[in-house]
Amino acid sequence: MCGLLTAWPTAVRLYDAEHDPLRERARRGEEVMLTAVVAERLRQVHTSGYGSLRGGTRSVLVPVDVRHVDSGGERIDSDGRVLLLGAAESWTGVLVGQRVTARAELAPARPHELTVAVGYVRGPPSVEGEAPWWQRGGESLRVAFRDISGVLDEESAGLLPGLVVGDTTGLPGRVEQEFLDAGMSHLTAVSGSNVAIVCGAVLLLARAFRFGPRGSAALAAGALAGFVVLVGYEPSVLRAGVMGAVGLLALVLGRRGSALPALAAAVCVLCLHDPEMGVSMGFVLSVVATAALVLVAPPWSRTLARRGLPRGVADAIAVPAVAFLATAPVIAGMVGEVSLTSVVANLLAAPVVAPVTVLGAVGAILAPIWPGAAEVVVRLAGPGVEWLIVVARQAAAVPGAVLPWPQGWWGGALAVVVVAVLGCGFRFRRSRSLFVLLAVVALVLALPVRVLTPGWPPDDWVLVACDVGQGDGLVLATGEPGRAVIVDTGPDPLSLDRCLDRLDVERVPLVVLTHLHADHVGGLAAVFDGRAVGAVAVGPGRAPGWAWRDVLESSSTRGVPVVELAEGDRLVWAELWLEVLAPAGPADPPSGDTDDSGDTDGTTVNNSSVVLRATTPAGRVLLTGDVELTAQAELLAATDLRAEILKVPHHGSRYTLPAFLTAVSPRVAVTSVGADNTYGHPSPATLRVLTGAGALVTRTDTGGDTAVVVDGGQPAVVERGPELRRRRGRAGELIRPARLARPPPTAGRWLWAPPGRRARRGSSNRPR
Repeated sequence: MCGLLTAWPTAVRLYDAEHDPLRERARRGEEVMLTAVVAERLRQVHTSGYGSLRGGTRSVLVPVDVRHVDSGGERIDSDGRVLLLGAAESWTGVLVGQRVTARAELAPARPHELTVAVGYVRGPPSVEGEAPWWQRGGESLRVAFRDISGVLDEESAGLLPGLVVGDTTGLPGRVEQEFLDAGMSHLTAVSGSNVAIVCGAVLLLARAFRFGPRGSAALAAGALAGFVVLVGYEPSVLRAGVMGAVGLLALVLGRRGSALPALAAAVCVLCLHDPEMGVSMGFVLSVVATAALVLVAPPWSRTLARRGLPRGVADAIAVPAVAFLATAPVIAGMVGEVSLTSVVANLLAAPVVAPVTVLGAVGAILAPIWPGAAEVVVRLAGPGVEWLIVVARQAAAVPGAVLPWPQGWWGGALAVVVVAVLGCGFRFRRSRSLFVLLAVVALVLALPVRVLTPGWPPDDWVLVACDVGQGDGLVLATGEPGRAVIVDTGPDPLSLDRCLDRLDVERVPLVVLTHLHADHVGGLAAVFDGRAVGAVAVGPGRAPGWAWRDVLESSSTRGVPVVELAEGDRLVWAELWLEVLAPAGPADPPSGDTDDSGDTDGTTVNNSSVVLRATTPAGRVLLTGDVELTAQAELLAATDLRAEILKVPHHGSRYTLPAFLTAVSPRVAVTSVGADNTYGHPSPATLRVLTGAGALVTRTDTGGDTAVVVDGGQPAVVERGPELRRRRGRAGELIRPARLARPPPTAGRWLWAPPGRRARRGSSNRPR
């Protein structure tokens, strides 16, 4: 009956959206002037840094409801939904409910959706009037809560607002990815549990003050409405809010509350209001998980209790297990992966979620009116937030934690079949025994392939180019177990941290940052995480200024000295010798922001890269940073560049002199490059020169982590291979180049570093 009643108005909405006049203009790519009302909170788009562009949030997605459109002097009426993409700084302060006017270049939206077009906004919007008072109040609470959360460390300060009010503005990308991999991302997407905790706390408080059912329901309803405004009109929040409202209505009417009718009412009301919620991942996951917790979790919990488990323990096991099994088909079909550590991670996280949420909510309320008390409350919540980060990090770091799965309808259907077979099979004793046997066999067969990764790290490795995406992250063995020198740290901490964990690197006597572009310094925090670091070394360049300040702040807070390398400096460890070949002098003023303003393409900073020659048991290694034509020509004229192993300059850019590559004449050329990058790296012309000279060319975008090893006194290559992309060669396969190695050069004047201590600085290395 509900379906029949809602079919007609829903069909009308879909027909109007499909035939909206903006769709045709979007197909033609027209530029129009939109007048619209902001419909939802702005959603940030996180990107990795590259060059002088800092990693983080540079763009926002703004869903708007169009009022009218001006196109070529013609006024067009439209009621469609448009998704705008604009620069984050241009939309600062814009709130839900505000009327905006913006010039946008239209592009087609996905077919058969209520969103009629996507608009790319080049300049700042024109904002008309103020947002409703409740939206302004909610924003002031969020801002005050973010500021108060700053008393915690960076990661906890970014996570706490996400846990309490779904505000992930300051959430570091590394933590966000770890929560996704661990199956804990639902904690930062406010939903039913947050609503239940908030309303439950208010009802308990009302009962303590002897309020009646109606008074208690009225207080809880006020808290519920304020919480929904504070969090934003996300699909999962609206679902939980409507369910909470239905439950409070049952309390007022004196009727026994039932979750399933409340869930059904929420689905009907919200899908009638906005049919697009029916295909919203957040809404679908919220509904499926809630239904499973209502229908399946109680009998499972009772079964576990009958088998001798305490009731609290039974609930703690049943809830995450049921939620995982119910949502796994949806996640598998929509995302194409399944987290295998989700149940255990959520089980470990469950005890602190409610206390952190309650303390956080109290802190958010107190933040604008009593900051001192709010700070105390936030500090009390701090240990719980840190525990959640530890759980997510350890769960995400488990090899094989994320299982690739076929995407789309077939992937979802396959996951449903697997869940159904498991559910039916575990009901009977004989099938349970069979499933346990099959699980053991699967573990025995899959463990060596997915978890242990046989042959990694390979024995006698001297250099590993970590797969850090579009950036550089190189690890040089010192000849002592667990101790390595790092050259550049990639664009983000997560990839480098996992690579170092796989290599069992615990001590880092020296981190060399060849230059300060984001794709070379963005992952510096990962090196400090749980590892002893002796010093951070840089060249004479200090641009871009934001990167230099970040390096200084990150190092100084951990008590790690920052030193400067200069041409001619030499450092030595047990089986590693480093010689600085370039640059010869300062690239820019010591505190300048050259790349922030004048050096728009980054050439000056690239040419100021620290160039190192390492002597290893596998031969000489030339580490070139991102040097381009000018710096390559200077090196070519100044020194003998011959080396057995070459780190290809600037990710294989076309700005590479063929004469430079010929002068190096490498046997192995390692290219650190990101998959599907938009820069054209590596250049086919550069690769042709290298292969024409007989070099074995390896690429991290196709081979994953790439190790250079010693094989019979000669260099060879072992490629680990990325988990989710086709591998060039099997993991652990030994790939030998064609030509013989040349002997390493004789050592010149070297600075000696005793084993177990950090490298000493020469007289030219001035602390910064």
